[in-house]
Amino acid sequence: MTVVSEVAGRSRLLLVQRVGIILLGLALAAAMCVLGVWQARVYQSQGLGAAAQRAAEPPRPLTEVAPVGATVADGYGRTVTFTGRYRPDLQLLVRAEDDPEVRVLTGFELSDGTLVAVVRGSLAAGETQAPAPPSGTLTQSGLLLPSQDSGENDPDAPGVITAIRVQRLAQQWPGSLVNGYVTLAPAEANSQGIAPSPYRLPDAPGRLRNGAYAVQWWVFAAFAIGMAIKVSRDLGRPRPVTGENYDVES
Repeated sequence: MTVVSEVAGRSRLLLVQRVGIILLGLALAAAMCVLGVWQARVYQSQGLGAAAQRAAEPPRPLTEVAPVGATVADGYGRTVTFTGRYRPDLQLLVRAEDDPEVRVLTGFELSDGTLVAVVRGSLAAGETQAPAPPSGTLTQSGLLLPSQDSGENDPDAPGVITAIRVQRLAQQWPGSLVNGYVTLAPAEANSQGIAPSPYRLPDAPGRLRNGAYAVQWWVFAAFAIGMAIKVSRDLGRPRPVTGENYDVES
């Protein structure tokens, strides 16, 4: 009976230890998950705040942040200014499938002949005819945005596209194009008698780093659970004896 009681006591102790290890692993994983959620919120709030702050900085010349023929390194999401004239012959409507807004896109020719696609504003519900752009030399300001990745010309509606793809515009418009498009500031749009067009700020540099931190915490949480299970399973198992020498009596 004593031996049986001792074995039962050891089994209960081993069970308690294993449960304790699992609970400890779960507690550590829960803490890491909370840290991951917190980091994800930081990722979102800091990213939006940084993007808004970036857009609110003083305007910079378009040719400075988006030189023609070069990759835009630090220009997207910035307010830019540019001087030239509108090209009424280069005007399209942008009607995205998931967006009720119909944007008016007009080519703008800079002093060196380079073209930049400019979203002048949005049409009111039911309107299909965009107002003509102002004539003469103008200095405009707006937000520089990256080319959209998806969308093609609508074959059933000439002059209508579903997304602003600079690469596609370069095949239709003459001359060189700036690698990106500009959405006019509300004051500029209103001065042309057209409603300002909404836009989505691009991610500010460094935001992905905060997102990686959030994923890192969740990876640590999964690792903590996995290690807790492994240690719990290995607990109480006999360990093989290695590296010991035994004397054999002859």
